[in-house]
Amino acid sequence: MASERTFIMIKPDGVQRGLVGEIVSRFERRGLKLVAMRMLTIDEALARRHYAAHVDKGFFPALLAYITSSPVVAMVWEAPSAISLARQMLGSTDATQAPGGTLRGDFCLDIGFNLVHGSDSSPAAQREIELFFDPDLLMNYDKDLDRWLCDSD
Repeated sequence: MASERTFIMIKPDGVQRGLVGEIVSRFERRGLKLVAMRMLTIDEALARRHYAAHVDKGFFPALLAYITSSPVVAMVWEAPSAISLARQMLGSTDATQAPGGTLRGDFCLDIGFNLVHGSDSSPAAQREIELFFDPDLLMNYDKDLDRWLCDSD
């Protein structure tokens, strides 16, 4: 089965709460392969490009202040159906609607501080990966474990 890549970002509340390891661990235990990771503080220009679809919305000023307030951890994960798997793992954007067992269901109380961003489609993943990572920072490697996770026939 062909792999795809998705962009996942641990937002400032996840970093400040010390949940980076827990989040990375959950993705690794599920079987997704980490192909890039970096910690950075997002500046306003990058935040505006990343959240371009929300610039005209009433909540955008608060979103901009939040996402630029503290470091984030940007990551690229790879697996068959990586985008949909990651979205399931994150849970609903509104943490009050996220079931237990999801990251937001287990660790969030509020839609504004919802811990993690995940790409919602293949075009979004490609755009977001290109915003945060130069192509030469994306690793291509085989994990011996992969053959125990997915049937390749």
